[in-house]
Amino acid sequence: MSDNKTPVGSKGDGTFFKALIIDDSVFVVKQLSQILQSEKFEILGSANDGIEGFEKYKELHPNVDIVTLDITMPKMDGISTLEKIIEFDKNAKIIMISALGKEDLVKKALISGAKNYIVKPLDRDKVLSRIETVLKK
Repeated sequence: MSDNKTPVGSKGDGTFFKALIIDDSVFVVKQLSQILQSEKFEILGSANDGIEGFEKYKELHPNVDIVTLDITMPKMDGISTLEKIIEFDKNAKIIMISALGKEDLVKKALISGAKNYIVKPLDRDKVLSRIETVLKK
């Protein structure tokens, strides 16, 4: 980028925010990784179900700055995963990823401690602005 704008992933001190992506869709994981890496986020890892996601969060804690978490997943859904992560780390910054028409689940997630949500299909600008909003809080 030639406009010298600070990447969204920059903490402003020469280091970059670290993300964990928890989603059962390989496509969504790839898409989120590309969007975040294009803004200099460091992807610490990904998990394709809630159980693995929670384990990975515990393993990577306290180095995770932001988590994207799919609401609908096998083994353990996003709401249960969210609750477990928040129980483990009440300061976790988690953004839910949801399909259209899941408003009730999104509301439940926000009540349970999610900081924001993004509706699929993923829009690069929306993803980045929502994540930026959460990180700057």
